[in-house]
Amino acid sequence: MSTLPPGSCWVVTDGAAGNRRQALALAEALTPSIREIVVDLRAPWSWFAPRAFPAARLALGRDNESFLPPWPRLAIGCGRQAAWATRHIRLWSEGACLAVQILDPRIDPTHWDMVIAPRHDDLRGDNVLNPLGSLHPIDDVWLTDGREAFAQFAELPSPRLGVLIGGVRHGGPFDMTAFDAFLRAVRARHDRDGGTVLVAASRRTPAGALAGIREAFAGVPGIVWTDSTDGANPYPGILGWADRLVVTPDSVNMLSEACATGRPVHTFVSTPLPGKLARFHAELRSAGLLHDLDAHTPDRQTPLRETAAIAAEVRRHLGLT
Repeated sequence: MSTLPPGSCWVVTDGAAGNRRQALALAEALTPSIREIVVDLRAPWSWFAPRAFPAARLALGRDNESFLPPWPRLAIGCGRQAAWATRHIRLWSEGACLAVQILDPRIDPTHWDMVIAPRHDDLRGDNVLNPLGSLHPIDDVWLTDGREAFAQFAELPSPRLGVLIGGVRHGGPFDMTAFDAFLRAVRARHDRDGGTVLVAASRRTPAGALAGIREAFAGVPGIVWTDSTDGANPYPGILGWADRLVVTPDSVNMLSEACATGRPVHTFVSTPLPGKLARFHAELRSAGLLHDLDAHTPDRQTPLRETAAIAAEVRRHLGLT
């Protein structure tokens, strides 16, 4: 068994919030000694990542100094550019650094010591782990911290309906018609149940959609957060205080994190979903974790918390303590 010494884990991402969240969640479940690196590959290497081409270090530009020895014991990446980096760290260190990649790298997974790809990516292999959803840090302690940070939400009338709004997905346009239908359906659910709405947009929510969000919930008790001009992002408080949650269908990360709360989770789908996203929704529904927006559900459901189990499998597979 190999011990993870201090300073032994590099977390490598392209800086995207969802990728950072997954990679850091796994790293923090493995070791407190973490160095975070954001990689921004130069063209043409960025076009073909994570495939390897000659003169690889030229791809890093000014970032080259971030990828020099002493090598860590472990490198964890999430996203396509990070997959290029973790693959090359493994090569440059001659195997001294173990490479773990989150999400399907779209090439042979044996270029890494371990790949963690959700089931809907449909990637299999001896060194591949397949959680149902995305990795995240949410557990009872995290939720308690969220409630304490937004203790004022306790005074809002129940039931509290948490509304998590995503936005543009890579490779596809934002469907404003479907989004408006989602907002109308959420407002109808509140009108039926009463209580409070706790609404949060995300970085992916188009600026052109923000006014519609505010208009949809005008006059409804609760809070509507669209950006930093509305104060601190209430996302932790919403997950901590909501009695039920409704999430736009586009976000694997937000759906996974909503399902981690143990509260019923709903969505509203008015147009066909892309293949992988449709498979993810089907998996959640089959597990009893995701429901139609107008469905009647129990007040609690089994929380989806896979990070600790995945970390334990990483330790076992790589021989780490």
